[in-house]
This record gives sequence, structure tokens and C-alpha cells, in this order.
Amino acid sequence: MEKVRLGFIGAGWWATANHMPILKARDDVEFVGVASLGKAELAKVQDKFGFGLATESVDDLLAQNLDGVIISSPHDFHAEHAMAALNSGAHALVEKPFALSSSEAWEVAELAERTGRHVLVPYGWNYMPFLERAREIMETDPVGPIEYVLCHMASPNRELFAGSGSSFKGWEPSVAEVNLSTWQDPTRGGGYAHGQITHSAGLMFMLTGLRVQRVHGAILSTLNAAVDLFDTASVVFDNGAIGTISGAAGLPDNDPFQLDIRIFGPEGAMMIDIERERVELRRHDGNHVSVPVEPGSGAYRCDEPPNRFINLIRGTGRNNSDARLAAKTVELIEAMHKAHEAGAPVDISTEHA
Repeated sequence: MEKVRLGFIGAGWWATANHMPILKARDDVEFVGVASLGKAELAKVQDKFGFGLATESVDDLLAQNLDGVIISSPHDFHAEHAMAALNSGAHALVEKPFALSSSEAWEVAELAERTGRHVLVPYGWNYMPFLERAREIMETDPVGPIEYVLCHMASPNRELFAGSGSSFKGWEPSVAEVNLSTWQDPTRGGGYAHGQITHSAGLMFMLTGLRVQRVHGAILSTLNAAVDLFDTASVVFDNGAIGTISGAAGLPDNDPFQLDIRIFGPEGAMMIDIERERVELRRHDGNHVSVPVEPGSGAYRCDEPPNRFINLIRGTGRNNSDARLAAKTVELIEAMHKAHEAGAPVDISTEHA
């Protein structure tokens, strides 16, 4: 393979601010085509990034014998476009939320397995070196059988979900503006759980390998927001462990993201604090491990996932956020909403275990 033949479905804010600039800088990638709505906007994207084809037809794009497809369409189209890409024979990077229902998420995951194609969901923290090191430590079973997990996230993005809207700080629009409907419309995957808890849950599942089976959940919308701004859940995992998962869109604009994960077992505890840039294993036998974290490296970035996607297509690297992991996040978020609406716990099917 001389160059990876790449196509894009969706040419909005995030695709043009992150994925396209990063991958355009590689000399082993060919930007074959882009599919998105709006001819004027497409022309700008084609001119800026040098696409050979710019079309409003996903079918026309997928007919180009692509090796990989970057899917950054509106949230409610992610699963549909992922399945179309996989059925065309291409690998797929699928933006989060991976899907809006667990049934769609598992359908995509099983299609990826049948077709033998990579699906990568770009959870940026899963690819940071100090967190990959935490994953390596957890794979040695350092805490013993997991008994309790805490997973909390908070972000400075209340306005994105409930206000006039803006990009996340540091990710200003370049070619395209933010499409507020994908963040503020509950029918299109808006809200804090789909927008942010998907990240923290994705990291939690990478580190633990667990799957949630029962969810007690509650969500809160304030400031007349149509979507959830605050979320909490008490969960039971498939190994019998229990946990607490929470999220809040309430940080001031200039505050760093909070992402805290604590994993407890009979041998000790793994403690991860993104805000304070700490990864530490504390064991009862005194064999503690502290992972060095370069100052500033906990700040969110998403350069490695698209690069890792290309490397996977070329046959190297490890996928830290494949379709099965992402499906676990979708079914968790779906169950959180259902439990809130029902006022009762919700069980997650083990059909896809």
C-alpha cells in the first residue's frame, strides 16, 4: 500500500478543525473525497484540503474504492454511515457518540467483526502515553478482581449544550461552524452523556475490561436546556463489582477538564486524575507504582486517534477504542437515560457478550 485512500463523511467543525489538518500532514494518505451537505461549504473544504472529489452523495464517495473512511457526520447518522463504510470494504473511524442506541452500536461492532475491518472511535485520552501505560499496568491484574469503580467527568462546556453555543476552548472553528443541533437536540444525540461521558466511560472500559449490567440513573437539565447537563448512575458490572459514574457540564470556561477514575480491588487501587495529571497504583503490599506524567499532557487532544487509524490500516499499532468498547459506552448511556425516565433500575442485555 503506497498511500491510504481516505474519504470523509461529514465536513463540519470537528472534521475540518482536527481530523483533516492532522491527516493532510501525512505523506502516506491520499484525500480521495469528501461527502457532506451544502455545495458552497463543500467547495471551501475541497479547496482548503485538496480533495479530488467533493459530493453530497455518500454512495458516490463510497464507490471510490477507499481504504478508510472518517465519519464525522451529525451524531444521529454515525451508525448508518459506519455500516455503509464497512459494507463498502473500508475501515472506519467513527466519531463519538458511536451510535445513539445499543442495538445500532452492536450491529456496527458485529459487522466490523464479520468484515474484518477496523473500527476506531477517537477517544483522545485512550491514546495518551501515560494512560496507555496505565492500561498496561491494569492488564497485569495489579488490584486483583475489581470490586468498585469510580468514574467522574466535568467540563467547561455548559454553553455548548445549553446556550448560544461555541466550540470547546482551544478548538475554534476553521472552515465550518459548530452544528448546535448535534449538541442541543436530545433526538440527535445532544446532551452531556453522549457528548462527554462517552469519553470517560471509554477510558474506564479500556482500563477495566468490564461491562455494565445494571444501571440506576438520574439526569438533570437546567437553564431551560433541552438536554442533560448533569448525569449520575450507580451501576453493577458483569463481574459483580459496583461503581459510580457521573458527569457535569458546569466548569468555568478556563478550567481544565476533570476526569477521575478510581479502580479498587483486594490487592490495591489504581488512581487516575487527569486534572492533576496523576496516575498511581497503591498496593497493600507496598509495591506502589507512580507513572510519570509530563506537565500539561493531561489536556485533551485528539491527534493520535486519527494517526493510529491510518497505522492500523497499514498493519501496525493497537486499537484502544474499538467497536466493542464503544458499544459498551452506548449501552451504558442509553441505560442511564432509560433508568432516569423509568425511575427504576435498568438491566442491560448480555446478548452481545
